[in-house]
Amino acid sequence: MARLELTYEHLLAIGCFDALDVAGDTASGVIRFRDANGHAWTGLGDLPNWLQRAVNAGQSIEHFRVRRKA
Repeated sequence: MARLELTYEHLLAIGCFDALDVAGDTASGVIRFRDANGHAWTGLGDLPNWLQRAVNAGQSIEHFRVRRKA
């Protein structure tokens, strides 16, 4: 970026970060899994560390599934 004299503001202005959640936890999309600490995952990509640790400890991934109201 320095060689091209680009700044964060340049990238922001052209929309490079539009698809990212402000909190940085998820890319845009529906959150399908969440824990009591507010960690969230859309179900896309690799299992996040917080969820992998819970599964390794014997917790079912379904325990963290976000239930949608009908």
